[in-house]
Amino acid sequence: MPSRATALSLPEKTYAAFLFDMDGTILNSIAAAERVWGRWAAAMGLDVEKFLPTMHGKRGIDTISGLNLPGIDPVAEAELVLRGEIEDVDGVVPIPGAVEFLSTLPPERWAIVTSSPIELAKRRLGAAGIPEPRYMVTAEDVTVGKPNPQGYILGSERLGVSPSDVLVFEDVLAGIQAGEAAGADVMVITATHSHPIETGHPRIPGYLDVVPHISEDGRLSVRLKA
Repeated sequence: MPSRATALSLPEKTYAAFLFDMDGTILNSIAAAERVWGRWAAAMGLDVEKFLPTMHGKRGIDTISGLNLPGIDPVAEAELVLRGEIEDVDGVVPIPGAVEFLSTLPPERWAIVTSSPIELAKRRLGAAGIPEPRYMVTAEDVTVGKPNPQGYILGSERLGVSPSDVLVFEDVLAGIQAGEAAGADVMVITATHSHPIETGHPRIPGYLDVVPHISEDGRLSVRLKA
């Protein structure tokens, strides 16, 4: 068995703020999302098994538009899927340790940047027992979703910091690419990964073995629990 030190990979820098993706990063909604999207994909005649891995971490409208299905209104279909996701939050749970980790951060120094619309984000946060943050960027706030960096740039602006002075917490490739393109450092959360993502970024399985550290000058970092 690897030790905690070898199983975890932590950035050595300090940061002005942290930005968190939501689904797969601070909460696990895979079962609920795949139930709803799986039903939709089957109704569209898609290969459900091949389709499902492609929809995580993106706005619903972007996922559906990218399929170029004939005779389909992406806006209407995205709204249909959204209604289903809002109704079905069975099994939505926090990533281990996430509630405690977030609760120790200064509220003005972190935000959520999610591809979910605001109504769904609030519903899933509530289901997972994660309090709504002071700052949140959702699907309605951007014109282009991840992997475009717009969301992480906007999240940084709302916190009054530069993206280059931010640590982004992400779990999927589209979000990792968005953080990179924004100029931020990235921490990969692997709690929900069934297959490893090959990146050179620091990574942790969840938050049980780490704590935020706040230095005397207010800078944030991630450290192993004592």
